[in-house]
Amino acid sequence: MKRVRCPKCDEFITFDETNYSEGQSLVFVCPQCGKQFGIRIGKSKLRDTRKEEKLDELADENGYGSIVVIENVFHYKQVIPLKFGDNTIGRYMKGSKTTAPIETNDPSIDINHCTINVSKDKKGNLKYTLRDGPSNTGTFVDNEILGDKERRVIYDGTLFTIGATSIILRAANEAE
Repeated sequence: MKRVRCPKCDEFITFDETNYSEGQSLVFVCPQCGKQFGIRIGKSKLRDTRKEEKLDELADENGYGSIVVIENVFHYKQVIPLKFGDNTIGRYMKGSKTTAPIETNDPSIDINHCTINVSKDKKGNLKYTLRDGPSNTGTFVDNEILGDKERRVIYDGTLFTIGATSIILRAANEAE
């Protein structure tokens, strides 16, 4: 199954791409807003679709780790690569400045919910620091809410929760 996003309202439309041949053009009508748009089946010149194995490779390429958004009732499992510096995590919205957007309909996640800062410690190892946005529903680490202006160093495998969504940090493999 493949998903395409409506260019007007960002609603996803799912279809079975195996029923069509490469190079074939398809026309969709968005059930949400009624916008009619077309796509062409084939190899994307842009980034591959967000399949877990492809994103794991991408996350390892940049060397700064990733976050794994665990599947819940709102969305599919997602792997989002991190960059050096601040990574603002929040709900995807067209035109927002969120650098690590989560594709979800979860209303309890703010557009700029929390931030993971990737930096290096004195020994040159990567260090991950989590802080709340500030957000309306808070950021929880080990079932404890982060206070205002509180920063928490997190490690590979740390589970944290924003809204109704759980996220796991996957640190970069530093075997250089």
